[in-house]
Amino acid sequence: MAHAISSAGTSPASSVAASSVSSSSRPRPALRLVKTQGLSREQWLEVRRGGIGSSDAAAAVGLNPYQSQLELWMIKTGRGYMLPAVDESEASPLYWGTLLEPIVAAHYTKRTGNRVRKVNVVLQHPDHPWMLANLDREVIGCPDVQILECKTAGYHGERLWRDGVPEYVQLQVMHQLAVTGKQAADVAVLICGQELRVHRVARDEVMIRQLVELEHAFKRFVDTDTAPVADGSESSNEALRALYPRDAGQTLDLRGDLVMEAVFSDLVAVRAALKSQGEREAQLKQAIVQRMGEASKVLFDAGVVSFKRSKDGLTLDEERLGADHPELMTQYQVSKPGSRRFLVSSDS
Repeated sequence: MAHAISSAGTSPASSVAASSVSSSSRPRPALRLVKTQGLSREQWLEVRRGGIGSSDAAAAVGLNPYQSQLELWMIKTGRGYMLPAVDESEASPLYWGTLLEPIVAAHYTKRTGNRVRKVNVVLQHPDHPWMLANLDREVIGCPDVQILECKTAGYHGERLWRDGVPEYVQLQVMHQLAVTGKQAADVAVLICGQELRVHRVARDEVMIRQLVELEHAFKRFVDTDTAPVADGSESSNEALRALYPRDAGQTLDLRGDLVMEAVFSDLVAVRAALKSQGEREAQLKQAIVQRMGEASKVLFDAGVVSFKRSKDGLTLDEERLGADHPELMTQYQVSKPGSRRFLVSSDS
């Protein structure tokens, strides 16, 4: 599904431009579905669950590095409560992104001279009512750009912005342009809290056409309550653990199922290859360590290897504590839920 939007090594806009699909109809403005002022967070989330929003767009087409189709499907089908709670603490990017949004918007105005204002309403596509959008800001009185999307990126997230707007953000903004009928959006990203970058994303009718088709395909998964295929991401892994947290003690016989037999054979082959590569990695690592001796760092033309001792730390001797003070062990024990383990044994 991802390749219908983009191919490896290219941005969505450039990869879809070669398509023969075109649109000659003039885009219509968005409908105002519901005002967000006065809505509780739960009411706002309930409105979002009723459609596919701009922040859902990349996940809906399988191109969000942080959220899989399967996880999004769980949320849209009312299974979101089964997933781990979203971290909204001060240690989460979500917290800081929300807190810094008005600052990013203010500095965008200072940088560009474009005035902006909040849009306190959920917008709806005039022809596809399941397509929704929330805008960070509307750009006022500027013929070149009409939407502002505010982003923040920390030390680790900065790499995604080195070549411009990341693919998943491009899809989010293109979804906004599709819903609103607008022609361009600016994406202002604050890098590591000290560098503001502004990127322009122009409306692309070909890309919008494909995006709508792929989002509609995802909507059919929701409408028919059919789970999308897991994509191998950590998001899919968490979704599967949430969907099937316990086993029923039954045995499923898939002998003769040609599709799943092939999946199992591939899994065994991949695991064997990984084991072989792991052994080779250990051998190469040991060769470097042996040559380093007591050196802390070694330099190569292609990079650097460091091998340093960590600081001494303290750990709790639970066995001794239990023997000397069993009443304390009992008093401070907490229940830890079990989890399912995936074990493979093969005849080969």
